[in-house]
Order: sequence, then structure tokens, then C-alpha cells
Amino acid sequence: MARYRTSSPYVGNRRRGKRKFVWVLRMGLTCILIGILWSVYALAQIGSVYRNTAATTAASEPADVGIILGAAMWGDQPSPGLQERLEQGIAAYKAGRFHTFILTGGLDKPDYRYTEAEGMAIYLEQHGIPKEAILLENKATSTYENLKFSKEIMEEQGLTSAVIITHTFHGNRSYEIAKALDYSNPKLSLTETHVLKRVPTILREILAYTKWKIDSVLLAIGWK
Repeated sequence: MARYRTSSPYVGNRRRGKRKFVWVLRMGLTCILIGILWSVYALAQIGSVYRNTAATTAASEPADVGIILGAAMWGDQPSPGLQERLEQGIAAYKAGRFHTFILTGGLDKPDYRYTEAEGMAIYLEQHGIPKEAILLENKATSTYENLKFSKEIMEEQGLTSAVIITHTFHGNRSYEIAKALDYSNPKLSLTETHVLKRVPTILREILAYTKWKIDSVLLAIGWK
């Protein structure tokens, strides 16, 4: 009587396990490749601010307000990175590029005495900027909120044009958000950083830019 060979359950399970491992490996490699390609794209977009002449070269044209986007406070003092933005704003103001500051940024920690906006205001007044030239926005916790709430202040005050003051690595995302919020021909006044570590800063900006692109899609379809 003829006998037929059959595969044991062990062999079948091993084959299925191997196929599953190959599938997981391929999916993992695909995700890594997509992540690398997206990071390259995001880096190109972050660097595209250098090519955006409409936003940067026109920053010398007079505007109603200069919006300094908030960054970290160190206790009662603006962090060195935030001080770089403040110095950029002071230089632009003294050059006659705008007549009013909007300082935007909320409270970093519950035990801090000042919001980012208040800390910036103190710094500006200590450096010769008159108090009547300063408007405060004390609620924002993100770049999107910085620009959204600042635009609301502009509308309340009858101000129509703005120069956005921040770091170069932050400029393109800020400009995209301003355009999404229907700013009228927003300008950029940017400073390079000499105090922030380059690699961690760029990695954080890639993540922040990725989040903004996701948020922009959600906003477009009305889910946010």
C-alpha cells in the first residue's frame, strides 16, 4: 500500500512564521524609506526660505506690526534663543520696518512669573522700546496659535500688514501658517541662531513641520 508524505504542523507553522517575518521586515524597511524621503523633503522645505524672495527681500518694506514669535523663557528671562529673536526685532523696529510690536507666547510653566510675551516686553523696554509700541498676546502655545491670535489682535487694532520675526530654521513653517491664516502678503525678518545646537534644532523642526502638514490637512477638511 502506497504511503503519502505529509507536512507536519511544525513545518507549516515555520513557513507561515517565515512569511510573516519577511512581510514585517518589508513593511519596516518601507516605513524607514518613507521616513527618510519625508525627512529630506522637510529639510528642503525648511531651507526653502532662502529661496522665498517674496517673503524675505520684501521684509524691508514698511509694515504695521512686527510679530515676534515666542520661544522658551528661562525663569524670568528670555532664553538666549528668544533673545536672538528680540534683537532681530529691535533692529527691524529701529530701521523703521514697523511701528508696533506684537509679542506672542503663553506661560511655559505654571510656576513662572511671566508669559513669553510678558518676558519679551520687559526685555524690549529695558532696551529702549517704548511701552506704547508693544501689544501682548499671552495665550499661544504653538506657532499656529502665535499667528492666529496675533492676527485677531491686528484686526481689533485695525492693523493690516505684518513682518514675522523668528529664526531662519523656523521661517518657512511660519510663512506657510501665515498664508494659511490669510495674512495679507506676510513678510519675514529672520535671524540665524548662534546659541541653539544645530542638529537637535533641525530634528525638532522636522517633527514640527511634519505636525504642521498633518494639521494643515485636517484644517482643510474641517477636522480641526
